[in-house]
Amino acid sequence: MDLRKLKKLIDLVEASGIAELEITEGEEKVRIAKSIAGAPMMMHAPQMMHAPAPVAAPITAAPVEDAVPEGHIVRSPMVGTFYRAPAPGTKNFAEVGQSVNAGDTLCIIEAMKLLNEIESDQGGVIKAILVENGQPVEYGEPLFVIA
Repeated sequence: MDLRKLKKLIDLVEASGIAELEITEGEEKVRIAKSIAGAPMMMHAPQMMHAPAPVAAPITAAPVEDAVPEGHIVRSPMVGTFYRAPAPGTKNFAEVGQSVNAGDTLCIIEAMKLLNEIESDQGGVIKAILVENGQPVEYGEPLFVIA
């Protein structure tokens, strides 16, 4: 694919509301995607593999712990999807202000189609729930604050 055609495709992606465009012509394949936060666009094509990929500026954010109430933080033991209740439409396992004991189920994290109950590792009162229902969570991400 020639450079003029690539330039036209890049201009098309920039001018339109689409975030990504992928085109295959014979054995050639081109994918153009808008990047987040104004970083340069990334192009991937077989004939362009020798060119260095653009590098986005590092994103800095304040640690989550700065915005949470003081207390014991219960962290995610795995990567998965956070659920506050055992099933849609049912009562949540835990609410802010609720007293919990060590071993009480606080939430479920779904990982690879398995539902893992996350238990409190200490007793106390739930001061904050730091994750929204259905949100993906990372290993070690703060979930609850118990005081």
